[in-house]
Amino acid sequence: MLEKRRRDARRFASWGNSVTVPPRIWDTHVHFPMDWQNPDADPTPRIEALVETMASRNVVKASVLSGGRFGLDHDAAIGHLRSHAELMPVAIIDPERFTVEEIQRLHDLGYRGGKLIGPPRPYDAPDYLPLYEKAEELGWPVVFHMGVIGGAVDYARTHPSRDPEAAKRYRMWRERLARMGRRATSAHYMLPFHLETIANWCPDLWIIGAHLGNQGYYQDAASVARWRPRVMFDLSGGETIEEHAESGGFIGGEMGVEKLTFGSDCGVEEIPEHLDRFEAMFDRLELSARDRDRIWYLNAAEAFGVEEPQLAAEDAPAK
Repeated sequence: MLEKRRRDARRFASWGNSVTVPPRIWDTHVHFPMDWQNPDADPTPRIEALVETMASRNVVKASVLSGGRFGLDHDAAIGHLRSHAELMPVAIIDPERFTVEEIQRLHDLGYRGGKLIGPPRPYDAPDYLPLYEKAEELGWPVVFHMGVIGGAVDYARTHPSRDPEAAKRYRMWRERLARMGRRATSAHYMLPFHLETIANWCPDLWIIGAHLGNQGYYQDAASVARWRPRVMFDLSGGETIEEHAESGGFIGGEMGVEKLTFGSDCGVEEIPEHLDRFEAMFDRLELSARDRDRIWYLNAAEAFGVEEPQLAAEDAPAK
């Protein structure tokens, strides 16, 4: 047994351009697997597909963003998650409607983090701060969507006039829009510098900004991550953000690897493709075993309280 552990340790330490051990992965950006065309449908098959996909790629934990405006409410959603230890329930929070008592109730139900998106005022509005204080008290990390909210079609890559799949997605979006109605929000209400305000007010709150701050705000996100110790950003958002993260030097350059988490933010069937792209990107960047593990797993595990934050010995040489 001891020799096996030594062999495994040597293999782990050999990660570099050729990864021989599947990395342990924590996906910090997984939406509750509902059927958007039929929100009232039983989600059990989709949850089982998610768990199977995770197991096939050593995704040991997923932060599942649950409840909110669409589909199952918080009480119903967590009922489907409780039997899966690898699924960490994270509650979607409406800061206009929620109280600190509701945050406590969700914690008592089993939620272990929060997610905000689409508020009608900036994230750092003064009367939102008590909610963040409560999350800080409970040890909840909070995930914040950053920038423009994505839609059904990425018009930088395709267009419904020339792509049948894009046309299908556009029609589905129009149908969903008719059900949802108008939404009083703006990218200006969801910016990285709002997280700096919150981090100053709640210094013990773990904060994960989504999508590397999002297109147009990467440098702002890097500035906040540089100086606020418990602010991180996930790398979710698809190929455009991945390309910008790599070409812009944000992975281990403008942002330290300790400030980044992996997030898929996609359908279950797309998760393996996302993982393949990240593995290839990490190879091109020649990230070390330690740096890969930080992004894949350890940063999230520390934020969600599964691992103790690591501090170097004061007399140890810097790595």
